[in-house]
Amino acid sequence: MRPLRSMVAVPVALALLGLFATSSPAAPAPPTDSLLPLLLTRGMAPAAALLAREEGGTRYAEAGPGLSRSDHFRAGSITKTFLATVVLQLAAEHRLSLSDTVESHLPGLVRGAGNDGRALTLRSLLTHTSGLYDFTRDTEGAVPVLPMQAVGIAVTHPPADRGRFAYSNTNYVLLGLVVEQVTGRSYATEAERRIILPLRLTGTSFPGSRTSLPSPHGRAYDPDGTDVTDLDPRVAGAAGELVTTLNDLDRFYAALLGGELLPPRRLREMLDTRTAHGSYGMGLFPAKLPCGVTVWGHNGRISGSYVRSAATVDGRRVLTFRVNTTAIADPALEPALLAAEFCPRNP
Repeated sequence: MRPLRSMVAVPVALALLGLFATSSPAAPAPPTDSLLPLLLTRGMAPAAALLAREEGGTRYAEAGPGLSRSDHFRAGSITKTFLATVVLQLAAEHRLSLSDTVESHLPGLVRGAGNDGRALTLRSLLTHTSGLYDFTRDTEGAVPVLPMQAVGIAVTHPPADRGRFAYSNTNYVLLGLVVEQVTGRSYATEAERRIILPLRLTGTSFPGSRTSLPSPHGRAYDPDGTDVTDLDPRVAGAAGELVTTLNDLDRFYAALLGGELLPPRRLREMLDTRTAHGSYGMGLFPAKLPCGVTVWGHNGRISGSYVRSAATVDGRRVLTFRVNTTAIADPALEPALLAAEFCPRNP
């Protein structure tokens, strides 16, 4: 990880960049908030926002025009944490086992070009160690596809080395199908009744084929400036269709890591990265910061939106930040923001 760069903030420069925080105007901005405008300059985002949650309350900051604290936005692959939670709940209820083969739930679906669902377990899907090809490489995340079509695209390609971590959206599309097969209800319905309703995540939804965002919302842009606010979520499906808010994501990760959604044994499994050789748990991945603190969460990238949620392992501190474009141009900014938020500060 690259060393953390300077976090010194110049108040006048921050005002010109449009930084707004909930702290008193006379108080210096926290280091994380001071870094936020860099997402507009080095990260090349039109606008950015963050919401930090800790035991003392919440802190909101934004940079650039057109965003608000209550905005709905697309969260991309953060959907995977929700789906993994549902699968682990079903495992806790003994309605499935993580050692089940894909074939046992979806017979005949994963076949072709060396792919074989009889050799793949649900655990391998959750941890991205199945070797299945990522269908979005062919669709470029821009072509809406049904789940069966996504899997059909993937199995025309030979698999990567089974057992090696290789991130693939196909894994979670298959998990969505498994949830439906086991419960008789869609993964979206199961996530709504198991997570969204109990936690009162009133700004979170699975839009299906709905192309518009709920109000309120800002605009979303591709890196070339094209407005992509309206988008068919079927480009990602169970791997990334979620729409949510900053507050809901902070609440979700605090509840998940705080033990509200899974029994202790299943939460430990979710955080166990040994299968993926330290890279990934199940719908979560760790990030070790320069100060030695490890945070857990996920990122999400979909056309017009990049989101990152991270939390301490007990869920007591959570940070979610977002930009209204597809990616951050400077990858060093993300670990810098996380370190500024979670590493101890000198008094």
